[in-house]
Amino acid sequence: MLAVFSLNDGRLVQTPLAEGDELPADVVWVDLVAPSPEERQQVVEVYQQPLPTPEELRDIEETARFYKDDDGLHIHSFFLHDFEETPVNLTVAFTLRNNRLFTLHAEELATFRMFRLQARRQPGMVTDAMSILLSLFEVKVERLADVLEQVYTGLESVGQSVLGRNNRDMEALLSQIAGYEDINGKSRLSLMDTQRALSFLLRNVKLSAEEVENAREISRDVESLLPHTAFLFDKMNFLMDAMMGSINIEQNQIIKIFSIAAVVFLPPTLIASIYGMNFEYMPELKLPFGYPAAILLMILSGLAPYWFFKRKGWL
Repeated sequence: MLAVFSLNDGRLVQTPLAEGDELPADVVWVDLVAPSPEERQQVVEVYQQPLPTPEELRDIEETARFYKDDDGLHIHSFFLHDFEETPVNLTVAFTLRNNRLFTLHAEELATFRMFRLQARRQPGMVTDAMSILLSLFEVKVERLADVLEQVYTGLESVGQSVLGRNNRDMEALLSQIAGYEDINGKSRLSLMDTQRALSFLLRNVKLSAEEVENAREISRDVESLLPHTAFLFDKMNFLMDAMMGSINIEQNQIIKIFSIAAVVFLPPTLIASIYGMNFEYMPELKLPFGYPAAILLMILSGLAPYWFFKRKGWL
């Protein structure tokens, strides 16, 4: 999918494109989402702008993610895509050249939708290609903050179940914590990648005073969120330890019950086995009250250890 945007009275406006239409020359942002070969070729022909290949998007070396050349300023940054069953970090390629921003990514991202909505409703939010780039990073950080808040809320619910012992389905709770750990880790990676991108811009690009302040403000927001991700990791580890401890306590209680039951039934079993022997001379066998006496003796021998354990507080 190919979308182009221009500035109109301080608002970011998308230019409608029908099949076969020529791309307008006066645009400030060209957004490509999983473009077809024809769309890629159209961008190259109209704007004389080569686009990175899928292999280049997967490169994780810093020199391949942040650099400048004759084709413009290039930044490859992670954006969290959490609408699928398993959240993933997708690489978005930014290319800035001749006051025109090109973005290339494999999926439609919530951050981009939120930015387009805000830029359309708020006049003066963006003024040029660089302000679009910085605003996308700003919305990205805001969205990551919302994701981390949702993770914290989810962990609070899990914590109430674990510590309050309101939920015995430990397997489901473990699965929830694992999911929160995954999305928290990916959010942290996206934040760190954003920090690297902003640092590259501040070091290698001549920005206006306002743009420098915006970049530093976004960087400060990132720095404030990174300790929060570490806090969430600590909270997850605590809940995991608490669950493991709870599981061990429950297992010990079960083993304790079986151990006490074995001790309680041991004396009656011993008495029954004695009188089950087939010796010829066993005086008690000829007593008329021998059978009820043996039954009574087995009952008393079982109640005695039970009373002892109860008195000691072991039950």
